[in-house]
Amino acid sequence: MAVQMPADVVNLINSALVSELTVIDRNGGLHTDPLIPMWDGRHILMTSSILFSAKLQRIKQNPKVSVSFTDPIGCPVQPFLRATIQGDARVIDDDLHSGWEQIALPLWLEKEPIVRKVLRLRFGLPLFW
Repeated sequence: MAVQMPADVVNLINSALVSELTVIDRNGGLHTDPLIPMWDGRHILMTSSILFSAKLQRIKQNPKVSVSFTDPIGCPVQPFLRATIQGDARVIDDDLHSGWEQIALPLWLEKEPIVRKVLRLRFGLPLFW
C-alpha cells in the first residue's frame, strides 16, 4: 500500500544532507549509518558503495528499515523538523556499474552540485560508486 508523503517531510528529505538509516543485523540488533537521502516522488533513495557493504547485506537479509532525520545541521530547514520513516528497503543492484546513474545521480547532483567534480574519481574507483 503506497502512502503519500506529507509535504513538510518531502521538504525535509529534499533539504537534508544527512539522514540515519537503521537496519537489523543478523543477530536482531540495530545498526545505523549516515546516508544522503534523495526523494524521487515515491521513494527515498540512497547510494552505497557495493564493495564490502555490510548495510546492503543486512538489507538483503531483512528489508525492514528506518530512516530518521534528526541532525539540525544536516537537515537545514526552519523551523527544524524531525521525522522517522519506517518501511521496507530494496537494494537495486541490477547494473552495478551504471544503474545508479539513471536512478539517483540526477537527484544527487541537484542536492550536492560538488559531486560533479568528484565524479571524475569514479574511473579510478568504479565499484566505489
